[in-house]
Amino acid sequence: MNVEQFFDQVLTVRLTPDRQALDIIDQTLLPGTIRRIRLETKEEIWEAIKKLRVRGAPAIGVSAAYGMAVVSSRFEAQDFESFYREFTALKEYFASSRPTAVNLFWALNRMDDCARAAAGEGRSLDEIRELLYKEADAIREEDVLISRNIGEIGFGLLKELKKEGKPVGILTHCNAGTLATAKYGTATAPMYIALEHGWSGSDMHVYCDETRPLLQGARLTSFELNSAGITTTVQCDNMSSLLMKSGKIDIIFVGCDRVAANGDAANKIGTSGVAILAKHYGIPFYVCAPSSTIDRKTPTGEQIPIEMRDPDEVTEMWYRERMAPQGIDVFNPAFDVTDHSLITGMITEKGLCRNPYDKDFDKYGI
Repeated sequence: MNVEQFFDQVLTVRLTPDRQALDIIDQTLLPGTIRRIRLETKEEIWEAIKKLRVRGAPAIGVSAAYGMAVVSSRFEAQDFESFYREFTALKEYFASSRPTAVNLFWALNRMDDCARAAAGEGRSLDEIRELLYKEADAIREEDVLISRNIGEIGFGLLKELKKEGKPVGILTHCNAGTLATAKYGTATAPMYIALEHGWSGSDMHVYCDETRPLLQGARLTSFELNSAGITTTVQCDNMSSLLMKSGKIDIIFVGCDRVAANGDAANKIGTSGVAILAKHYGIPFYVCAPSSTIDRKTPTGEQIPIEMRDPDEVTEMWYRERMAPQGIDVFNPAFDVTDHSLITGMITEKGLCRNPYDKDFDKYGI
């Protein structure tokens, strides 16, 4: 299987040919079952985002944008005022699905801006509906380009580390792969771009943190990297310190769901621990961040809301029998925040940013 065939197999989200539904790969079934499902109603789209059938900040944004276009195309309103009331309610409904991923709100606001701008130009409702589809397509296409640009910058870092006869050792956490975006991924984009530039899968050795409790690293990242022919190893989260100490890790790439103005980055739970260990062992730690995830209105990571999830994910979701006492209290945050001082650099599609991050964000117009 070549790289393009691989991308076709695992395409995260697309619009159906009849434009009446979203077509997604159900990530809750991976890696054992590759199944695409059709999402027609607002409830189906909301549930798919909430239950992680589609996940990853960029992919959530693309899904929400298509969801706004698909569902609003069925509104029976005869004037913009009535249409916009329903549209606003739909936007708020989708926004309630996940609280941390800023791409969700960014995409919803962009669709809102599109509708209002078209109305201000005196467009008919049919024209507005068509423009919303075009805007959702544009969001998806831009996400592909963003991921590719991030990948090219990251590939430049990989080239600096390549030694004759030795694969570059890469560690990643959770899934910031093509399954989390429209294509390429963020943290995995450098690996896929390396393949496009002629590297073999054995020129890299990627170590995937298992990422408890939902196992996105074990179920998703290792699945997609292995399917693409890249040498891949899975380890439990609490094994990464020994792995780093062994000298097998040359560089770390992670994704993110929101970045504060000072460079603090929220990502899947456990990321901050990886960053602390990387600092201790002197391993460069890079956050791959589309500019849409950088929230300049949030001063520091202290203000980023952290989603708390169902205790069952920890106590029984993956087990034949419950693995904790009945009634025990469970702490299950979906994300943590990595302090900007622990981040070697932030790879955006516009350039590589370094601390002080606010100055480099200004430099690249983010």
